[in-house]
Amino acid sequence: MSGWSEADHIYMSRALQLAAQGTWTTDPNPRVGCVLVVGNKIVGEGYHRRAGEGHAEVNALAQAGEAARGATAYVTLEPCCHHGRTPPCADALIKAGVTRVVSAMVDPNPQVSGRGIERLKQAGIQAESGLLQAQAERLNPGFIKRMQTGLPFVRIKLASSLDGRTAMASGESQWITGPAARADVQQLRARSTAIMTGVESILMDDSALTVRSEQLNLPDAEFIAQRQPLRVVLDSKLRMPLNAKILQEPRQTLLVTCSDEAERIEAFKQAGAQVFSLPADEQGQVPLMPLLQWLAAEHQVNELLVETGATLAGACLQQKLADELVIYQAMTLMGSEARPLLALPLAKMQQQVRLQRLDSRWLGDDHKLVLRPVYGEGV
Repeated sequence: MSGWSEADHIYMSRALQLAAQGTWTTDPNPRVGCVLVVGNKIVGEGYHRRAGEGHAEVNALAQAGEAARGATAYVTLEPCCHHGRTPPCADALIKAGVTRVVSAMVDPNPQVSGRGIERLKQAGIQAESGLLQAQAERLNPGFIKRMQTGLPFVRIKLASSLDGRTAMASGESQWITGPAARADVQQLRARSTAIMTGVESILMDDSALTVRSEQLNLPDAEFIAQRQPLRVVLDSKLRMPLNAKILQEPRQTLLVTCSDEAERIEAFKQAGAQVFSLPADEQGQVPLMPLLQWLAAEHQVNELLVETGATLAGACLQQKLADELVIYQAMTLMGSEARPLLALPLAKMQQQVRLQRLDSRWLGDDHKLVLRPVYGEGV
């Protein structure tokens, strides 16, 4: 609807700020904020902090107490109307005596999707949606995509020299970028449901792919690091060593393979890994689309961070599965013998993948670019 007041914008902006405080901890739930206003006074506010705990509306109502009666509730996502791990928020707002509810966007979850607003209206509450919708959608790209398409939001992280190289010919790559960029990568990991890599990265670097609180550079870093993303290793032929560092870390590692070697699979299970097998694609590799669908359905993966080498990153782009690229460019040159940023064998100009710049900033001496692939438009 049009005709939102200046006050409506102010209070919804505050709700969005609150929702953003849950960026690293709410997964797999959406990030949601709520502000309760009576007259021109905020009487309660809250955000969803962690899955299984109170939703934003419940936390705001708890702060407001009896003062919530007659209030307008500004919520960044349509109040839920179904029983999950917590009771419906729409019912809580009705019981508290709220008289108006403004939501930034309709919930993309088919279990809700307009039903929460309808329940509020049936209870005599003025319920509206659409205020600062674009800003609200940017808070939850993964949740929205999973609900609408059954796929996670795929974000590829790459670090390169100024001439687009990621490692020396020998494979040596630590460290291209500086501490500020590496802290930013830790924050990308923390907001992700899962981190995916190829076995070559494990063989070369013995990566752990964990969130490390001492590198996060965030308030409540210890609390944030308690939720470790699912680690996903694509290893079509089960070449990963059984003593790989990634298998020793908190939370289970998911090993995705095309191998049917029963003894080797059992050995990885005994080492603590979950093993998931898929038939190989035409290149003999793990097929990406079925894997992404399975991750969304079975593990509720909203945001998938791909931290890997040129081959897997290139495959994600070539198959039009990447939603976003985050590239950290160091102000150094590694030369023509070093490894390229992407394995993307394109022969014609019309095949090029255009990129839309979403963000550009300096992190110390490194340049961070956030880019969206624009598929199918060519030159």
